Amino acid sequence: MPATDEVAAAAVVETDVPYRLDRLPWSRFHWLVVAALGVAWILDGLEVTLVGSLSGALARSPLLRLSGAEIGLAASVYLLGAVSGALLFGWLTDRLGRKRLFTLTVAIYAVATVASGASWNFASLALFRFLTGAGIGGEYAAVNAAIQELIPARRRGFTDLVVNGSFWLGAAAGAAGAVAVLNPRVMPAEIGWRVAFAIGGVLGVIVLLLRRWIPESPRWLMTHGLPDEAERVVREIEQQVERETGAPLPPVPERKLRLRTDVRSWFATGVRALFTLYARRTVLGTVLMASQAFAYNAVFFTYALILVDFYNVKPNQVGWFMLPFALGNFLGPLVLGKLFDTVGRRPMIASTYALSGLLMALTGWLFLTGTLNAMQQTLAWTVIFFIASAAASSAYLTIGEIFPLEIRAVAIALFYALGTGVGGVAGPAMFGALSDTHSRVAIFTGYVFGGCLMVAGAAVAIVLGVKAERAALEDVAPPLSAIGDDELGR
Repeated sequence: MPATDEVAAAAVVETDVPYRLDRLPWSRFHWLVVAALGVAWILDGLEVTLVGSLSGALARSPLLRLSGAEIGLAASVYLLGAVSGALLFGWLTDRLGRKRLFTLTVAIYAVATVASGASWNFASLALFRFLTGAGIGGEYAAVNAAIQELIPARRRGFTDLVVNGSFWLGAAAGAAGAVAVLNPRVMPAEIGWRVAFAIGGVLGVIVLLLRRWIPESPRWLMTHGLPDEAERVVREIEQQVERETGAPLPPVPERKLRLRTDVRSWFATGVRALFTLYARRTVLGTVLMASQAFAYNAVFFTYALILVDFYNVKPNQVGWFMLPFALGNFLGPLVLGKLFDTVGRRPMIASTYALSGLLMALTGWLFLTGTLNAMQQTLAWTVIFFIASAAASSAYLTIGEIFPLEIRAVAIALFYALGTGVGGVAGPAMFGALSDTHSRVAIFTGYVFGGCLMVAGAAVAIVLGVKAERAALEDVAPPLSAIGDDELGR
């Protein structure tokens, strides 16, 4: 055999790792993956809600004395940190592995959120909120990639949607927790807001301990020149699942991937692929993320203004209206999630986007005509976002599925940054400006615009949607390192 052929043969490996993972029955191992990794979204919901819920105490703090503008800026700094962290840690996740980064990011989060509770002025609070956001942003990339690569294909859609929807459990916990720690009969307010931040740190430490038992993604290992390590990890997972279920595992499908093992970094190749080979999917991901982020955050960040200004709800009572809203947002993916694995991705994504957009426009009309009271308005929002929450979660699911494994975390980070940038800035800024007009007509225009964006997302999903339900990730988007039979002789 010529020397070049020997080198080529040594740089190629055949593996059945993906198909062995996908055929596993559900077990305690998978519950551990969901609990230890999925809690990232609960933490994000907690953090996003926390500053708003603590705003009164932060403003009255004898040490901080924050103005309304500074409180708003602290929230913006958190979002900036989340975007920065997603991009940086997303790149590192694809380069260094899922396990290293989902350990690092939650450690950064835990330390930074505790430090937020020790802030002594606005500058220190802003710095610690930026670092907290960076940790959470990094979690989105590392954790989403790991979950999709470890969960069997037949349950990937439902699991991913519920995990993303759990953000709202954190939001509800943040609102309720703030009420408890700021109760003067429980503790002084100056101590209470510091304790509230420390709670997140305690949760972060618990998550760190749970994640010790989560292995590196065998899919990442097999595409980064470590096929033997991937084989070892899969074998250990199989043994664990077999012990937990007490039954023999299903047979392994007679399929194998042929992969290159001589390339460790696919970043440059992958980024080019996003805008060439996967250009249509890049358009799909951009539209889905941007439309849901704008519509979602526009309402979420301004609902308090509308309740106070138009329905005369007292500011200290707004939190109670948050609870049904958060509950509907969590129940949506929980109830509708299984349909994304059975009915299919394209019809469910299109229908949830279209229906939530139409309901948003209808609610805007009812608001314009003064038909709704505060409770009815909240109920309308709850119904809309019961559906829209499944739609929004499906955007994250789609991004994680439709791009090659070697750039999965980078893709998640890029589109998360896009969604956060659009939804965290443009949406709330526009709706906030419309609310300041105190004009029902102006706010109705905003509702219609947000609804039209969701309907546009549905149309794009119909045209560009990808059939990914119950399919191996490698069938939806072949790895960049995959080699076909025609390439072996090159």
